Amino acid sequence: MRLILASASPRRCELLGQIGVRPDMVDPADVDETPLKGELPGPYATRVAAEKAALVAARHPGALVLSGDTVVAAGRRILPKAEAEDEARACLSFLSGRRHRVLSAITLIDGEGRARHRLSANIVTFKRLEQAEIDAYIASEEWHGKAGGYAIQGRAAGLIRAIHGSHSAIMGLPLYETRALLKAAGYPLD
Repeated sequence: MRLILASASPRRCELLGQIGVRPDMVDPADVDETPLKGELPGPYATRVAAEKAALVAARHPGALVLSGDTVVAAGRRILPKAEAEDEARACLSFLSGRRHRVLSAITLIDGEGRARHRLSANIVTFKRLEQAEIDAYIASEEWHGKAGGYAIQGRAAGLIRAIHGSHSAIMGLPLYETRALLKAAGYPLD
């Protein structure tokens, strides 16, 4: 049973390793991740994960295909995956002293083409950030390409007052849900 990871994220590969899973291949999916007009964060994350899996499954018939998407949301607002310093700075300023949600969606398509979806919803609370803390974090460049402009597995961990939910999901792959989907699909797990 071949497992294809439909993600360019090295973090997702590392996280899979924590549960003893090594994909046979990594085949990133390039899909348009622009939210649809009025699309809420949960349905958005689920849709993007499903589109990634479907695209890659079409290239690997008969294989298991796993994809994911992680979204940082404040209310109905979806924060960007920061690509520029000003975006990251705006995200961190906005999140300073606030609670927000991190939604991590996964899709697993089995060898018969059946798709299963899971969504892990988590709460993260940042401390009130001083300007010097934001400046230092921006200088680290860990924010680049990260939803909401931060990576919990790096320096941002020292700026987070509390999390409620799955640490692995906040990093980008909810391991409990992933393991359950793989097991249900008959993937051999230790």
